[in-house]
Amino acid sequence: MSNTVLEAGRTALVTGAASGIGLAACRRFAQLGMKVCMVDVEAQALDAARQQIVSDAAGAAQDVLAIPTDVASRAQMQSLKEAVYAAYGEVGLLMNNAVTRTAGRCWDSYEQWQRAIDVNLWGVINGVQCFVPAMLAQATPCIVVNTGSKQGITNPPGKPAYNVCKAALKAYTECLQHELRNHADGLISAHLLIPGWTTTGNREHVQGAWTADQVIDALMTGLGAGDFYILCADDEVSPEMDRKRILWAAHDIIDNHPPLSRWHPDYARAFEEFSP
Repeated sequence: MSNTVLEAGRTALVTGAASGIGLAACRRFAQLGMKVCMVDVEAQALDAARQQIVSDAAGAAQDVLAIPTDVASRAQMQSLKEAVYAAYGEVGLLMNNAVTRTAGRCWDSYEQWQRAIDVNLWGVINGVQCFVPAMLAQATPCIVVNTGSKQGITNPPGKPAYNVCKAALKAYTECLQHELRNHADGLISAHLLIPGWTTTGNREHVQGAWTADQVIDALMTGLGAGDFYILCADDEVSPEMDRKRILWAAHDIIDNHPPLSRWHPDYARAFEEFSP
């Protein structure tokens, strides 16, 4: 699948493309000779990011579109789809990567919760609903990548709105892959990219975090292997530790622990023994 999608002449569309993982993905796709459509809500930052990618594109400026779009708006996403198909005639890879992060407790700020869900969950649903029918109509191999997070699996305290969105996104992408596998003749595959601690945006890189380029390295390896769950490590948490943390979270249900028992004082020793 990836050999016929990640190749020169195909089109990749990436949301949240002005910085971080999205920008790194655009650079890698352009280096492969793909046409790239960069999408972000921040128009000025997006234009600056486009200038970086043009130098990597085989066809220079004509192979790189930058279209400011709010992924939370179904109307804007539909307009985006029409613009991309008018320019390039197809989309081979759709990467739903746009994200917003909010802090606060479960009962704080309705408006922040609503925006988080609008961008982090509805933004992905809008992307799938606007683009996947057109990708199916192409009858060519295609890929959908949704950017999730380990926080949507292990649910660490502190950012409940973000965790809720990423947990829902995991379930949504699993359903999407199942439906595509059974109803699209295998021509379109869906994948869940699961970054760990990553330096994103314009933040200064912190020792221990991965860079966005390292996340894209893992993405490309995972796509090449046909993996659905593309679970990224970082320089502080090994893949083995990731597996133990995910398994412990599942045991909260199986063993009737209190939720988030990994952070519960009564279970601190048990978790330490479980994951030395």
